[in-house]
Amino acid sequence: MRITRDFLIRIAKETVQKRNLSTPDLVAAYLTGSLLREDPFLAGATDIDLVLVHPGQPEVRREIEALTPEIHIDICHHSRAEFTRPRELRMNPWLGPEMYNPMWLYESQHFLEFVQAGVRDKFDEPFNVIARSRHNASHARQIWSDLQLSDANGPELMLTYLKAVNHAANAVAVLNGGPLAERRFLLEFPGRAESAGVPELIDQLFILLGAPQAEAPLLAALVSEWETAFVDAADRPKIETRIHPARLNYYKLAFEALLSSESPQAILWPLLHTWTLCAAVLPATRQAKWLAACVQLELAGEPFEERLAGLDTFLDTIEELLENMAAAHGL
Repeated sequence: MRITRDFLIRIAKETVQKRNLSTPDLVAAYLTGSLLREDPFLAGATDIDLVLVHPGQPEVRREIEALTPEIHIDICHHSRAEFTRPRELRMNPWLGPEMYNPMWLYESQHFLEFVQAGVRDKFDEPFNVIARSRHNASHARQIWSDLQLSDANGPELMLTYLKAVNHAANAVAVLNGGPLAERRFLLEFPGRAESAGVPELIDQLFILLGAPQAEAPLLAALVSEWETAFVDAADRPKIETRIHPARLNYYKLAFEALLSSESPQAILWPLLHTWTLCAAVLPATRQAKWLAACVQLELAGEPFEERLAGLDTFLDTIEELLENMAAAHGL
């Protein structure tokens, strides 16, 4: 069967219809993510990013439904209360861009009209653009500060570090669009950094993720070890939702395609992040391969202090950029 974007959109609509029968008070449903692209596929795999808005607090925040080995539905659940102040959402670096132009599948009670009117009004004015970026930059800086005194180690430490890197990179990204897509994180960042006038951050971001040590043969070996950890962790309780059996090929096929491309190091973000999420739920005896990878990429031990210093410099550049932007617009 030939799976196309139109076919996946139809699946999304059918899913909403079924959910609306079982949850008749559904407020709204919309698509975001890869299906908003003309070509949502990366190495033949993609997901359906479906958001359901409920009148009250949903029991689950996120769930995964497998369709084929390469395709799954990623359902995110929100409460209507999260959208009650739409004018504030235009300064939110995550929900703001998401609500600006999603693909609407269902709404009731004029939800779309109410929320989008507030979000789109002055969305692209410098004050709001800078506010979205500052939100991420401030969060990244706070995490960096906390890391200076942290006694965490192992996966906990690395997840905290990666969270800071994520917010820092997205502080740049949201100056020219929405947050970076997970699998395309390092593919999309260079264009966003160029557009923001900080091309020097491109190499710096790759260094923060161990790129200088990541030749293609090493990366290929790491993908094999990553797969073993992913399969092991995916069936364990209390694992982060993105580590789900239905998402194995979603990542693996992308990794394999990128390894044979001109940008093999672009796998570093999704590889490191998902592998660390796996390591966090595996016993210490099963973390050795993950730790060895961190050592090889100079993201553990003494070199980790250099990565923290590099993150400090990365954030300094962003903070200076935002100060200059604010001054230029009289803010």
